[in-house]
Amino acid sequence: MKYMLMMFAGVGEQMPTRSPEWIRGMGELMTTLDAEMREAGELVAGHGLMDPSHAVTVRLADGVPVATDGPFAEIKESLAGYWVIDASLERVTEIAARCVGYVEYPMEIRPVMHETAAP
Repeated sequence: MKYMLMMFAGVGEQMPTRSPEWIRGMGELMTTLDAEMREAGELVAGHGLMDPSHAVTVRLADGVPVATDGPFAEIKESLAGYWVIDASLERVTEIAARCVGYVEYPMEIRPVMHETAAP
């Protein structure tokens, strides 16, 4: 079964309060997990995302789609990156737990639509 594992972070407020050692450790953890999943054949896709200040939001304004600069409104946490993983829910949950244990921000796991378990 394929799952999307979404990483959330408070980039605007998180990074200035973290030590260089913490930031380095976070990078090492993400690199380690990425390598483990690649080696196990579990990783389908994954990328980190630019800081939310680079985001464009498209909304309807008076029935017309309008693009505006800026991150998602009214939230402190934003999507920071994702992995698409072909593994069991137990394995994906274990990966998420390792990340959350370090970064202290939530992660969301969602099955990829129209995917079925491997035979």
